[in-house]
Amino acid sequence: MGKFRTPTRLSTLARLLLADWPKLKLPIASDNVIVAVSGGADSTALLLAIEELIRAGKVSVSIIAAHLDHGIRPQSKADARCVANLAKGLGFVSVTGRANVAEMANANSENLEQTARVARYDFLERTAKRRRSGFILTAHTMDDQAETVLLRLMRGSSGTGLAGMDNCRPISKNSHVMLCRPLLWARRQETEEYCRLRKTGFLNDEMNEDERFARVRVRKQLLPLMESFNSKVVEALTRTATLLREDSHVLLNDSDALLETAISQSSVRSETGTPSLSVHVLAKAPPALRRRALRQWIANGRGNSRRLEMVHLLAVEGLLTGSQGGRTVELPNGYKVTRRKGRLELGRGN
Repeated sequence: MGKFRTPTRLSTLARLLLADWPKLKLPIASDNVIVAVSGGADSTALLLAIEELIRAGKVSVSIIAAHLDHGIRPQSKADARCVANLAKGLGFVSVTGRANVAEMANANSENLEQTARVARYDFLERTAKRRRSGFILTAHTMDDQAETVLLRLMRGSSGTGLAGMDNCRPISKNSHVMLCRPLLWARRQETEEYCRLRKTGFLNDEMNEDERFARVRVRKQLLPLMESFNSKVVEALTRTATLLREDSHVLLNDSDALLETAISQSSVRSETGTPSLSVHVLAKAPPALRRRALRQWIANGRGNSRRLEMVHLLAVEGLLTGSQGGRTVELPNGYKVTRRKGRLELGRGN
């Protein structure tokens, strides 16, 4: 008679991660999975929790810990070595990339945070393709979601923006690689406690304390003030984002249909190769659907929707009124929308 395996009691964090695993349609066996690891408490906890699930026989995937050295901090190379050692100690492969984010930000006239995010996601997608992986996991938590919602609210974002971060989405346009966030239900305090439970140290990035960055000011100043009114404000913001995201998914099919109709009624292509849109079709549509269609049209033409806010969509929407052609709205990142006769065209700015 064979020996029975003694059941392994999972930690709370690992058990909750396992419960969300099939909801995100993550692979159970045989696949390569990329895990973005900065070395902070959140990503360290995610890596440790996955190792716990593998050790307990709950999942059987090959993990690649991916770390991008942004080249911003003097100790960034030491941080990269810490992540590599952590991965090796857990029996995982690690991949390290390097980028001069400060130089990239200056060259593109972008802020440091946004440039670092773009560089990190580009690196993660390249790593996934090289390793033939269809999944990238990041360790964003409920706290990150609440901060994101507040930052977008203060910028005047639409309902789509206030829906926060998706649990799972393609990492880039038309990509087969899915970017998934399996810890959006967890609080930052929980990831730190889990690291201590596992007797594993984590890195503390001093940039997370630098209040020159808007996200840090939200974390250090705004959220504590809001918590004095509602101690569960992080959970409340996250719940609101979830509800808005559900509403957004319902409206998505209708806005896609509107966009297709507006394109079909205007066969001209702009200088960017983006199909033009029929002013007549858009003008008759409900504003909520029209703005969603315009956002998607602009994002398709630019390749992303970064820095595109409600104020820009309202300005483009203003081109639909009246009969005058030749009017133009300037957009971020060097694009513009021009009305010519009965159509809208997306082009490059001056």
